[in-house]
Amino acid sequence: MLGLIIRNVVGLPAVYEKGLRICIRLVLRLGIALLGLGLSLATILDIGLLSVPVVLLCIAAGLISVMLISRALGLPRRLGSLIAVGTSICGVSAIVATSPVIEAEEEETSYAVACVTLSGLTALFCYPFLADWIFLGQPRQVGVFLGTAIHDTSQVTGAALMYAEQVNEPAALHAAVVTKLVRNLCMAAAIPLMAFLYHRSRMDRVKEDTQKWHQVVPLFVIAFVLLAALNSIAELGEKPYGLIERETWNTFQGHVVDVSRWCLAIAMAAVGLGTSLSKLKGLGLKPLCVGFFASV
Repeated sequence: MLGLIIRNVVGLPAVYEKGLRICIRLVLRLGIALLGLGLSLATILDIGLLSVPVVLLCIAAGLISVMLISRALGLPRRLGSLIAVGTSICGVSAIVATSPVIEAEEEETSYAVACVTLSGLTALFCYPFLADWIFLGQPRQVGVFLGTAIHDTSQVTGAALMYAEQVNEPAALHAAVVTKLVRNLCMAAAIPLMAFLYHRSRMDRVKEDTQKWHQVVPLFVIAFVLLAALNSIAELGEKPYGLIERETWNTFQGHVVDVSRWCLAIAMAAVGLGTSLSKLKGLGLKPLCVGFFASV
């Protein structure tokens, strides 16, 4: 938000453009890769079979429905793809991670972020009360609902905290966070899928344009999966890898996740600083309607 205000009220000298591109590409990809060390495959077991089918079904429904609606309304293909992954998987992180692999414009990324942010903020304040009404006395189901239905990790955590403090049920917070981690983990599969579909379409139109494997499966996505696997292995024993004290590993992991969050924050600030609202006017209200429909 500060980046958008500075760019559109004060203005930004052209000399900063190269630095913004570095932040949006290199720093962003580093942040996404490091985020993998905060995910553990073992956490899925805490929720078990309750959340996994719900998450997979909702992700599939979100991706398919948004893509169909976007096509019917004539939205740009890349913008529709960004709204789809942002709504279905993990909000802003999925959008900014998918953006470079489908070669989306900065304005398209910003608009998709705006769609899921507005929808997610609305859900943050409304869904805890809706969940309490639907799943009264069932905190685990409330957690799965909040972790699946709200987009961004911070929004899920905020809504779950609101509910947990309201009814004094910390189990809802735990279930929501674990469910959200399951959704985040699906990003490792969804990003290569969206990249494959996009580049396959390009190859159909331009036969001589051959794609290298790392254009379809980006290196930072591979790094994300590898770090998640390393963290999962570290969770298996009393001492991670038989060499490191658990407290030391947890401290290290926390620092890495903090660095990841700062990288993502820097990248998002760069997206704001690189976005001119005057260019967004040409996108119209259709993408916003698609985002809200997908959220509902």
